[in-house]
Amino acid sequence: MFSLNSGAEGDRSEGNEGPSPPQEPVLRRKPWAASRWLRRLVGLGLGLILLWAAAVFWLGLLYWGVPPVSTLMLGRWLTLQPVERTYVSLDEISPQLPLAVLTSEDGRFCDHRGVDWDALRDVVEAADEDGPARGASTIPMQTAKNLFLWSGRSYLRKGLELPVALYLDLIWSKRKMMENYLNIAEWGDGVFGAEAAARKYFGKAAKNLTRREAALLATALPNPIARNPGSPKRRHQALAARLMKRMVVAAPFSDCLRE
Repeated sequence: MFSLNSGAEGDRSEGNEGPSPPQEPVLRRKPWAASRWLRRLVGLGLGLILLWAAAVFWLGLLYWGVPPVSTLMLGRWLTLQPVERTYVSLDEISPQLPLAVLTSEDGRFCDHRGVDWDALRDVVEAADEDGPARGASTIPMQTAKNLFLWSGRSYLRKGLELPVALYLDLIWSKRKMMENYLNIAEWGDGVFGAEAAARKYFGKAAKNLTRREAALLATALPNPIARNPGSPKRRHQALAARLMKRMVVAAPFSDCLRE
């Protein structure tokens, strides 16, 4: 006999499937080890950049009153190599030398604010795969490179030079910029600064340099290891002779070097 309850019981039995089987825990995927290392490297790189920027900021202020030390000088000291350098003020250097360096290295030194943007644009447009050439480097940019960066041609170094040069030009006067540059410029193997160079090559103090001697020193700067101001080769002498003529024309544009 058909029972009404049997249908209800069947419905209940179909809806009641009993307790669900235990589910396996969901495992979260861990990031790959390479990703972790990449994040760590990026963080380390950013930390080093911030540390370097802080060093540039504070050393730039410190070098107003403390003789600056270039990376080349520091590298020689760390490797126990000799360094010849006697820091002197700009007043203790013959005015012929800063005029010669300005004329040879950075003709618009008194006009720009650390970077000659027009010259830089021309050089970058003409650059090859190795990076921009030295031609666009102003004296503030070369000072920035000598104090805080490394030698060589690369877009990375040139990119770092720019903000440092702008910063140094902001906090230093033009005279202080030239004074610091002339005291860290390399003029031979282990020879740094105008005073050491003048005594090594000409046997005199930097304040007694003649126009010709200043021109020989200035034209040695692009290649200080190969060019000897005390015993210049014919090409070096020709470069110095041309520079002396240009110095006469450039003299009226060097007012920023005077008191």
